[in-house]
Amino acid sequence: MVSTTHLVLIPSYNTGAALRPTVSAARAQWAPVWVVVDGSDDGSEQEILRMAQEDAQLRVIVLERNQGKGAAVLAGVQEAIRLGYTHVLTMDSDGQHPAEKIPEFMAASMLDANALVLGVPVFDASAPALRVRGRKVSNWWANLETLWQGIGDSLYGFRVYPAHLLRDVMVGSRWMRHFDFDPEAAVRLCWHGARPVNIQAPVKYLRPDEGGVSHFNYLRDNVLLTGMHLRLFAGFILRLPLLVWRKCF
Repeated sequence: MVSTTHLVLIPSYNTGAALRPTVSAARAQWAPVWVVVDGSDDGSEQEILRMAQEDAQLRVIVLERNQGKGAAVLAGVQEAIRLGYTHVLTMDSDGQHPAEKIPEFMAASMLDANALVLGVPVFDASAPALRVRGRKVSNWWANLETLWQGIGDSLYGFRVYPAHLLRDVMVGSRWMRHFDFDPEAAVRLCWHGARPVNIQAPVKYLRPDEGGVSHFNYLRDNVLLTGMHLRLFAGFILRLPLLVWRKCF
């Protein structure tokens, strides 16, 4: 199926050998697929650029310098809107997200143009226990900040966004450009009227010998998440009357 409204958007930074199978798996399920190379310097984009020369439904956008996951997503979303697309499904470039679920997520989005279709991770034995436990804290805060509108998981980046709404929210904020993009995007889109729809999806953490690449830094990124939730809680207090009104009516 070639969609004129929904595309798959894969931000990538120094993903190494995992990038090609991730892109190939996504293309096997959907068209078009776009890859935003966020200033990579490991050469991983070269093979994808060659693939794109032979595949009209694969596009590669190369950013000159590394700007962060959120910034890469925004660059792709802005271009998608310019070309008439209305929704983007984001997935990580490292093979953690289930490409076979793409049609199901896209179908849910097509049923409700205002839906924020969120993946709810189903972990296997490869998942680090500390990260599984830690995300429960972020999820609790995200649900508080939206007055329990129904964010099943705030951190899982496999999801479908209404493109115009995401673009407008991001352009109006100086934040949402780095690792903390996923939870802040979920909360702010709910504030702006998106309806969360949750679908379970497996997640796999690849070992280094399997090609797994992680840029997660426990100290740095948890500090980012803490600062993000402090900002969001302040915004929540300001929006509380509106959120209560929506909840009641």
